[in-house]
Amino acid sequence: MSRVGNRKLIIPAGVTLTVSDNKVTVKGPKGELSTDINENITVDVNGNEVVLTRKNDNYKNFHGTANANINNMIIGVTDGFEKKLESVGVGYRFQLKGNELVVTAGYSHPVNVKIPEGIKLEVPSNTELFVRGADKQLVGEFAANVRKIRKPEPYKGKGIRYSDEHIRRKEGKKASK
Repeated sequence: MSRVGNRKLIIPAGVTLTVSDNKVTVKGPKGELSTDINENITVDVNGNEVVLTRKNDNYKNFHGTANANINNMIIGVTDGFEKKLESVGVGYRFQLKGNELVVTAGYSHPVNVKIPEGIKLEVPSNTELFVRGADKQLVGEFAANVRKIRKPEPYKGKGIRYSDEHIRRKEGKKASK
């Protein structure tokens, strides 16, 4: 029995959820998101409640995933999602230029990253970056791609990391006598 799949989702005021065929669309103040649902999962909207049911137990994994995806869409169009990145190291910085993010991360050249639709970036200081958007998957993927430019290393801790990430530090070589 899927506990995640059986939970009832509440639609907040100002958000509309429509189901047509196997496509669920959620509209709210921060935008519009849609996803496809497996044909063996039925989505019932009763007033401001959403209930998902499955045809039989062979589709438990789709049941919980569909419920979580719809919940993430509802949260995304009301509050949105955010990831905070930090760059640690001498000369490591973020800079916005038009529709591109310029990352200087210790290479011989700056790295340009194109900002996709639906993502808003904010650079309060040149070592901090806020990635915001309504689509949880898109926000997480963009933040991971920026982090991949220069992953944090364990000896000095230099690199691009999430703000809540803890880097396990290693001890360097010992000097011989």
